[in-house]
Amino acid sequence: MTNSTDISTFAEVIDLWPSAEAMADDIGVQPGLPPVWKHRRAIPSKHWMAIAEAAKAREIHDVTVETLAALAAKSSSSPKLAAPKPATPANQTNEVEMPMQSSPPFKKILIANRGEIACRIIRTAKRLGIKTVAVFSDADVQARHVDMADEAINIGPAAAAESYLVIDKIISAVGESGAEAVHPGYGFLSENAGFVAAVEKAGITFIGPDTNAIGAMGDKIESKRLAAKAGVNTIPGSDDAIADVEAAVTFAREIGYPVMIKASAGGGGKGLRAAGSDDEVREGFERAVSEARSSFGDDRVFVEKFVEKSRHIEIQVIADSFGNTIHLGERECSVQRRHQKVVEEAPSPFLDAALRAEMGAQAVALAKAVGYRSAGTVEFIVAADRSFYFLEMNTRLQVEHPVTEYVTGLDLVELMIRIAAGGKLPITQDQVKMEGWAVETRVYAEDPVRGFLPSTGRLVRYRPPEASETIRIDTGIGEGDEVSLFYDPMIAKLISFGATRDEAIDRQADALDRFHIRGPAHNIGFLGAIMANAKFRSGDISTDFIAEEWPDGFTGTDAGPITQARFSAVAALVHLQLKTREMALGQTSGAAPANPIGPGSSFWVAQIGQEKIDLEISRVEGGIDVVANDQTFAVRGDWTPVHHLFDGSINGHGAALQVDRVNGAYEISAGGISLKISIREPHVADFARHMPVKLPPDTSKLLMSPMPGMIVAIKVTEGEEVEAGQPLVIVDAMKMENVLNAERSGKIAKVMVAAGDSVAVDQILIEFE
Repeated sequence: MTNSTDISTFAEVIDLWPSAEAMADDIGVQPGLPPVWKHRRAIPSKHWMAIAEAAKAREIHDVTVETLAALAAKSSSSPKLAAPKPATPANQTNEVEMPMQSSPPFKKILIANRGEIACRIIRTAKRLGIKTVAVFSDADVQARHVDMADEAINIGPAAAAESYLVIDKIISAVGESGAEAVHPGYGFLSENAGFVAAVEKAGITFIGPDTNAIGAMGDKIESKRLAAKAGVNTIPGSDDAIADVEAAVTFAREIGYPVMIKASAGGGGKGLRAAGSDDEVREGFERAVSEARSSFGDDRVFVEKFVEKSRHIEIQVIADSFGNTIHLGERECSVQRRHQKVVEEAPSPFLDAALRAEMGAQAVALAKAVGYRSAGTVEFIVAADRSFYFLEMNTRLQVEHPVTEYVTGLDLVELMIRIAAGGKLPITQDQVKMEGWAVETRVYAEDPVRGFLPSTGRLVRYRPPEASETIRIDTGIGEGDEVSLFYDPMIAKLISFGATRDEAIDRQADALDRFHIRGPAHNIGFLGAIMANAKFRSGDISTDFIAEEWPDGFTGTDAGPITQARFSAVAALVHLQLKTREMALGQTSGAAPANPIGPGSSFWVAQIGQEKIDLEISRVEGGIDVVANDQTFAVRGDWTPVHHLFDGSINGHGAALQVDRVNGAYEISAGGISLKISIREPHVADFARHMPVKLPPDTSKLLMSPMPGMIVAIKVTEGEEVEAGQPLVIVDAMKMENVLNAERSGKIAKVMVAAGDSVAVDQILIEFE
């Protein structure tokens, strides 16, 4: 018999069972409990009755439906930005309630999406007392959004084109569930006017704008015409779709290089190519048309002037059905890679009050011109001289909306839901206040050192930093989940808040250092390098920022002597703790000293590549003092192999560094820097330098796939002579076409794949003679 009177978390409920497998068997969840139930601190309400009955059968006291409901209320309470509050679960947003109406605007809504955005919408819906319905593909059977929703309906195979993008299947799920409204999230069908029409035809409320607004703004050619008519500044470019590649070259010459080739129905960087010459237009036109056709079913493209050294700044608008339209300030989205946003912030370090008001007024004018309702974003290109031009309008919730929520204290999802239910905006333009600063980074499963190619695989470890009043993590994935080839490789969005920009950046950097991911490759190190970059911290950024700061690609951040010594001091503490633990367990040989460090000073050597650093180490209370490179580092804190994180202080300043054991060495990572450090006794270090270096295999005559994906086209044949830089193969990964070029001149000996083949990372595609 077990007494559970002091239960305070869902994790403690699970621990009352002999094992997680035992609980899974008791409540009929197969093939076992989702591995992240404990970390989420939530168990879906649909399992509460079964858990209560199983607890009673096992004589586990006090685990009732009422107990579980109380735990849910405790873990999902919504903190207010204006007041201090304790740390909150990692999947919780910092939301502010808006009393537009007292009762829930809908009884039940269906979320026609997946991943982090579906989870984020569910959180707000639950807070408003609205039941939620998730839809899921065969690949998402155990996905987080399925677990969080009150109901879930399977809509087909893993491929989005056979599930999430099939309008009839979504409408059927709405009918089956009895949902009163549909929220589309972003991506998928969120800006599909046909989907909106189908939802409304079924007598269901669409939580978003109407078909006219989506149709007008979804077509970039038409939206540009409407913007000009509404008095919004527009970029010089073609007024209609370009018929063919030679027409694109002719028009590009007329307006002058560089130019942008854009898909009329594009978004998310797809169907978008920059070109600075005739040849680049010819290649970019072909790729843009192909991507537009495969991603949007619309291959129309147009050409417009590319504004160099520009910033990408967008204005958040919100409108109700009563003619009230306001803007909620701007977001700076200039830090981009391949026209996809990497870092966003609010407000912009570039705008002043006058420019903000002018851009906001134009955004509102455009929204009113199309009779807009709900949340939307008007995106602008802003030149160095502060002139600005309309780029596009996104008729949906944006990925980066959390930074606006932080600085305004408004929940955009709640506003969308209440407006769809017929509510009025609760505030006027004069009441909108932007306070503090927020920064968001997008954590992706991608490999920065391999050209940011997408990565897939199981999250062997996934430990986000602890959420708080100033740190928010929006995620749709948990430890043990799979990053699939079928969908966008985003793992999470990390949002930090501070009174100033520097404070928000510092908190973002610290949280990134604490974000522990193992399994697929990820971009945490690259994001940390951005936060540490002097140019970024000064606010001197443009859409060329990443290309300028890392022109040859990202290979990590170089560590100077002080950083090397600092990381070595942490490695020494880790090494000491491991040796002490091994000795306590009797795992060291009889020849080992009784204590890895005696009462006085001891001397070790840190080896980083060919660099050696002499370390003088002394035990002190709470850690060690290390003398390295003529500097003393007071290292205080603890580390355990389970957590892979040193969380302590160095010379009195807080420090978080990730630690992994790699072949007897320690890989220490923080701030975009990663060093492999071996800690040895001096005589062992002398022997080590005589050890032979293992050379990597010769792959110079092979073209291997740098990513998982599908072969779109083979551009060469066996026996063909090729030149360096010549296109060889086009691989589609996550709906982005990647051209693999020849690294050197040579002759094709064998082509190993064909168009339509699926390929894995490092699979051989072509052999050279």
